[in-house]
Amino acid sequence: MSRRAVVFNCLLPTVLLLTVSLVEAQQPKKVPRIGYLAADPQAPTRDSFRQGLRDLGYVEGQTILIEWRFAEDKSDRFPELAAELVRLKVDVIVALGTPAALAAKQAAAGVIPIVASVGDAVGSGLVASLARPTSNITGVSDLTAELSGKRLEMLKEAVLGLARVAVLWNATNPGAARTWQETEAAANTLGLEVYSAAVRNPEEFDQAIAGAAMILRPPVPSAFLIAQDPLTLTYRDRIVGLVAKTGLPAMYGFREFVEAGGLMSYAADLTDNYRTLATFVDKVLKRVPPADLPVQQPIKFELIINLKTARAIGLAVPPTLLARADEVIE
Repeated sequence: MSRRAVVFNCLLPTVLLLTVSLVEAQQPKKVPRIGYLAADPQAPTRDSFRQGLRDLGYVEGQTILIEWRFAEDKSDRFPELAAELVRLKVDVIVALGTPAALAAKQAAAGVIPIVASVGDAVGSGLVASLARPTSNITGVSDLTAELSGKRLEMLKEAVLGLARVAVLWNATNPGAARTWQETEAAANTLGLEVYSAAVRNPEEFDQAIAGAAMILRPPVPSAFLIAQDPLTLTYRDRIVGLVAKTGLPAMYGFREFVEAGGLMSYAADLTDNYRTLATFVDKVLKRVPPADLPVQQPIKFELIINLKTARAIGLAVPPTLLARADEVIE
């Protein structure tokens, strides 16, 4: 063999390696695509999720793509929107709320990973257990139903002699239905009468709240409890306005209600929850199976009180309750 042939044979593997490396470098990397399924495009949770992705180094439109799909508070649209995300072959679906998560589970058929935020992941049938999801779903279960008793306790502390509570809840949301059941049970323990003010759409808010107010008429000390739900969050300004007309105190499931003029709220920190969803998405995109990611429960809860609203309805909030508040709006 000639010297030239020997040199060529020695250099050939290096040349081939460099050629393959060059070709791979020239090929564009696949940008991960997230499907985002929720009720309302205006909910503050959207910004928190985006911030969570940015904190992890993702740049929307460059290193990650998001397909936004919103049911516009019509729960019957979730199945078609979930199916659309599946057809787009997204890498992971982020589902907010129990109706969205159930629709995503049905459409994904165990193939596409799902990261969800729901009130009760186990009770709604999304996962087998929090520690071992044993499915293609993981995320955050925010203890919505379990907090019912705590919210009633705080209402009872705030309203001297409280005897009756009307609960506004979304009858189209299985998670909200469980919240109503838990609230009934907690009220029985606390010696309170509770009345169901169930709604199925925003058009029913006026009648539900006005009808409940007729039942809650003085002199019996009464109050409202607005169940935590994407539908009620979307129409928080309207609900707060309707409750204000009754002159009755109310406990809400989101701090955004208090910022809109509601009396008080007690709930998990949503900002923290949705940034947590971003960390789940990051792990799933790095090929960690959802079944290996335990569903998390919130560890940070907030009591927010609006003293301006309290004064407007003539309610003297006890100092002991004010002392426990994480934020007091003057």
